[in-house]
Amino acid sequence: MRTFIAVIMLSVVSLFSCQQEPAIKTVGVEEFAQIIQDDAVQLLDVRTPEEYAEGHIKGFTMIDVKADTFSDLVDEMLVKDQPVAVYCRGGRRSLTAADILVQKGFKTIYNLEKGYTSWVEAGKPVVK
Repeated sequence: MRTFIAVIMLSVVSLFSCQQEPAIKTVGVEEFAQIIQDDAVQLLDVRTPEEYAEGHIKGFTMIDVKADTFSDLVDEMLVKDQPVAVYCRGGRRSLTAADILVQKGFKTIYNLEKGYTSWVEAGKPVVK
């Protein structure tokens, strides 16, 4: 009986020690700025078209997470094997989008903490 319990405990410890990093990693402005320099990272702005037109981070593609077509457009435009950097205005919608991406099989998603607002407040460049 002791051997059986020991084997079960060892299995549980092994299971937890082998888990992968979370697919969604929320990062600050400076780390996000570094991440998006990598050409392999897909750049996704999930705000509305109106918000995007008011200003956005250069190189980001806009797919409104609130749109009925969000899921279909993600399937058409993004590659599941490549990391995705995502932001919205304040960080809430981008987490929703990141959750959807994880459900679709994306492995690595970088979410900008406090969104576009934090980017602008940090004095980072934007396209208007």
